[in-house]
Amino acid sequence: MNKFKFFKITPSKKIRYLSNKYKEKPYIVFLHGFMSDLEGEKPNKILKYCNKKKIGFLAAEYSGHGKSSGKFINGNISKWSNETKILIKKIVKKNKFILVGSSMGSWISLNQFKYFEDQILGFLGIGSAPEFLENLMWKKFNKKIKKEIKLKGIYNLKYGNYEYPLTYQLIKDGRKNKVLNKRILKKIYLTMIHGKKDEVVPVSYSRKILKIFKKAYKKLVVIKNGDHSLSSKRYLNKIIFELNKIVLKSY
Repeated sequence: MNKFKFFKITPSKKIRYLSNKYKEKPYIVFLHGFMSDLEGEKPNKILKYCNKKKIGFLAAEYSGHGKSSGKFINGNISKWSNETKILIKKIVKKNKFILVGSSMGSWISLNQFKYFEDQILGFLGIGSAPEFLENLMWKKFNKKIKKEIKLKGIYNLKYGNYEYPLTYQLIKDGRKNKVLNKRILKKIYLTMIHGKKDEVVPVSYSRKILKIFKKAYKKLVVIKNGDHSLSSKRYLNKIIFELNKIVLKSY
């Protein structure tokens, strides 16, 4: 059973996180997706891998996600990126680390390079979704939906079996967090994994991330029958296989 901990970011805000005992080692930092949490298969699989390899591990739930405090509708990319930065400073400290971003987690990961570029050894993206709020949501909304979001400040988007409460402040904040126009010159090991049958985020978004990094050792892994989550045992094993390659080359 995983032992979750809580870190008080402010007197009224607690962030739930998961870490292991290898505090003096390099870390893997896992960042989950939009409206996700740490109960899923990916963080557990990566934690087991880190324990086996005796390297550090950190995963945190952004405010309004999982068991962290706060309302989801009050969160945005800026807040979630800042909470991640605070947790990395507190738990990882000065240790080197590899980022693993799942969906929106890759967007949050890219925002960490401006704070921790010297500490980041590698980056693994899974179904990466940078700038998805504007490009995959707002631009595809019809006039009626856009009008409702602007008037009421919120719209409950039904997508498959899920319902996403999208706020106008979240959309507007996403525009302040553009990452696809950046240039990162750090030489790191960079692997993007994407399902060819991902119906949520096109493979092109992983390719867009690869273009940001001008000097990285880059690799795109397209999984033939893979969906967006890539949470089946077979796909999780593939993720660990690619992560291990980055670890061996980086450490």
